[in-house]
Amino acid sequence: MSRPTLAVTLGDVAGIGPEITAKALLGTPELRDVCRPVVIGDADALRNGVRLAGGDPDVVDVVASPEGAGDDPARIPVVQVGPSLGHVPPGELSAEAGDGAARFVIAACDLARRGLVDGIVTPPLNKAAMHLGGHPWPGHTELLAHEFDVRNFSLVLSAGDLYFFHLTTHVSLADAIRLVTPERTDDVLRLVGAFATALGRPDEPIGVAGLNPHAGENRLFGDEDADVLAPAVERARAAGINAHGPLPADALIPAAVKGKWKLVTVCYHDQGHAPFKAVYGDDGVNITVGLPVVRVSVDHGTAFDIAGKGIARESSLVLAIRRAAELAPGWGHVWETARSA
Repeated sequence: MSRPTLAVTLGDVAGIGPEITAKALLGTPELRDVCRPVVIGDADALRNGVRLAGGDPDVVDVVASPEGAGDDPARIPVVQVGPSLGHVPPGELSAEAGDGAARFVIAACDLARRGLVDGIVTPPLNKAAMHLGGHPWPGHTELLAHEFDVRNFSLVLSAGDLYFFHLTTHVSLADAIRLVTPERTDDVLRLVGAFATALGRPDEPIGVAGLNPHAGENRLFGDEDADVLAPAVERARAAGINAHGPLPADALIPAAVKGKWKLVTVCYHDQGHAPFKAVYGDDGVNITVGLPVVRVSVDHGTAFDIAGKGIARESSLVLAIRRAAELAPGWGHVWETARSA
């Protein structure tokens, strides 16, 4: 593959999405050396973002499709989706903005299904606004899975060459425990193995975090680790996947941060997100593994408290674009494994 074409959705226009998109694409011209980015969203909201970034809003070019996007790093091509949202005030919960954010993602998925983009990069949307706008998904990940009609997928946090896969995400803790099943664990470990192969490291060790404290401590603190996770690890190893565990999360995750593990599987949202964000902050990104095209997102929210002030940092979005460009050429193997699971 030559430079992949990446659909950059604009996110919730009442948040920092337009600002960080403008800053990332105008302030990092070297991104054009590794990809062809095209914004999927709203031109007027993007022009507002360019103003906040200190630029000339006339650099925004409306194009009919990604095929019409230019390659000038001083300009930003955008595919207009729906009516203008330039009037939406910053920093306020808005059904219009929530509806728009979801529609931008849906449009990007359609472009990917038609082979017009090779990956999707997503600035943040606001879940409450998206619900107000009539789209009842828990978040980006579930919306994308619905649009591509996939069942086997995982939210993955990444910083550098460290990746945290999640067995469960946007559910209650009680539901997360129930959803850590043999089938789900098998599926995710297959995804991790496929992802390792796509990275060119098929034998990379995979650390599997225990669900309970001390990974159950020989059933003193629950049976799930012994009855669900340990057999799944053995099945993965029998299939040639270099999985290890279950290991106590409070030992595994610090060891991963120090470099001992590059691939980690955690059981529920905060088991992965809380330590990851505490350590990496804006230096991390969010990848959805199991879709037919690579999708990478920033690892932060819409930041309504600073929206419209011109002070948002674009570093996580730049990382997301770079990571999507890096992963897109080898994504086919990951997708084939997810589809066959």
